[in-house]
Amino acid sequence: MLNPLTTPPHRRQRALALCLALGLITGSAHAVDDLERQELRFGFIKLTDCAPVIVAYEKGFFEDEGLYVTLEAQANWKVVLDRVIDGSLDGSHMLPGQPLGAAIGFGTQAALVTPFAMGLNTLAITVSNEVWSAMAPSVAAAGGAAQPIKADILKPVVESFKAGGKKFNLAMVFPTSTHNYLLRYWLAAGGIAPGYYSAADITGQTDAEAMLSVTPPPQMPASLESGTINGYSVGEPWNQQALRKGIGRPIVTADEIWRQTPEKVFGLRADFIAENPNTTKAIIKALIRAAQWLDADAGKNRPELAKMLARPDYVGADVDVIEGPITGKYQYGPDDVRNKPEFNMYFAEYASYPFYSDAVWFLTQMRRWGQIGEAQPDTWYDETARKIYRPDLYRAAADELIAEGKLKAEDLPTTDGYKPPTAAFIDAIEYDGKQPNAYLAKLAIGLK
Repeated sequence: MLNPLTTPPHRRQRALALCLALGLITGSAHAVDDLERQELRFGFIKLTDCAPVIVAYEKGFFEDEGLYVTLEAQANWKVVLDRVIDGSLDGSHMLPGQPLGAAIGFGTQAALVTPFAMGLNTLAITVSNEVWSAMAPSVAAAGGAAQPIKADILKPVVESFKAGGKKFNLAMVFPTSTHNYLLRYWLAAGGIAPGYYSAADITGQTDAEAMLSVTPPPQMPASLESGTINGYSVGEPWNQQALRKGIGRPIVTADEIWRQTPEKVFGLRADFIAENPNTTKAIIKALIRAAQWLDADAGKNRPELAKMLARPDYVGADVDVIEGPITGKYQYGPDDVRNKPEFNMYFAEYASYPFYSDAVWFLTQMRRWGQIGEAQPDTWYDETARKIYRPDLYRAAADELIAEGKLKAEDLPTTDGYKPPTAAFIDAIEYDGKQPNAYLAKLAIGLK
């Protein structure tokens, strides 16, 4: 297979034409003539949850749809957002809050669309050895580290830092990231105020007991080791890396905070979709097939995925650091490895479907912490979600895959775009995406 990272565009075009002529491109090759664009440039960040994009490329699913894709690792999430908006990237592995934040004008204003969700869970919260040592006696008294560790156990540690005249610093990857909102949710559920955003404070640290700030994922272990931060919220392999280096340990995973935490999405510009509807459908088809491959037969392909992601042009971490979480074996401590088959979900339980209710939850957290400055009616949340999350585009692509025999009808949810209400959170507070204001009213810490 040609490598778009090194192969010039003119050679890829000639190779594509030759493959079409020889019948070497299968699946949707008959539809290639209908594509508005065949050469595309996609971005990703070096995290294991970029897997659907990497697999769609490596396993030839993009090519099956007549697409020649160049993949480019990006330095941080701000660069991802800027390059998708300015057209340097045609699409990218993105944080779900980035298209939503751009729509409401938080940080920047742009029309971005989410037609594909890249998975559930995949992140954890890690603390330094110093913090863990301070927490450990309370953890043991509460039933041991095998139980989901609640932030009320961290609260005395945060208070001791304050009494000693020190700030308790935690890192997350971006202001509109799942990592930020889930870390804040966990802290607030334990009675620790994570601070508020406002026009006067874009850091989000107003009235904060724990100071949250942005650090790019690959830099988090080094920042923890240097003492710049006391913990962080990030995707893999950077939690496992801290444990491997002996500088910290993961204490709680996303699925323990919210059983099915929506994680990354694939983001496209609205104008790209309007101008390239057939190309958009081809992209989604390739990504759906990649997600399907990732969760096929109880994860039989995950060891192959670990080797794939370990390459320096992708995640660039040791295979054994990646393989544990990828294959459902999550290590919390030197002698604490647990079965966590739900830690990475890409297709199972409709993990790739862009539900409106997921978008609404992120919007509630933006309001809760001040990124949305004024209270909004429930209808506003629904209307905003529908502009950005596009299950109609997903279904159109999935319908073609069903017609081609590559997908089953039961692989799609029966839904109006909203999941049923759920209380599968660490604080057992029920969330109903159709009643966002009633949900906000239940949360003790945060704007209403």
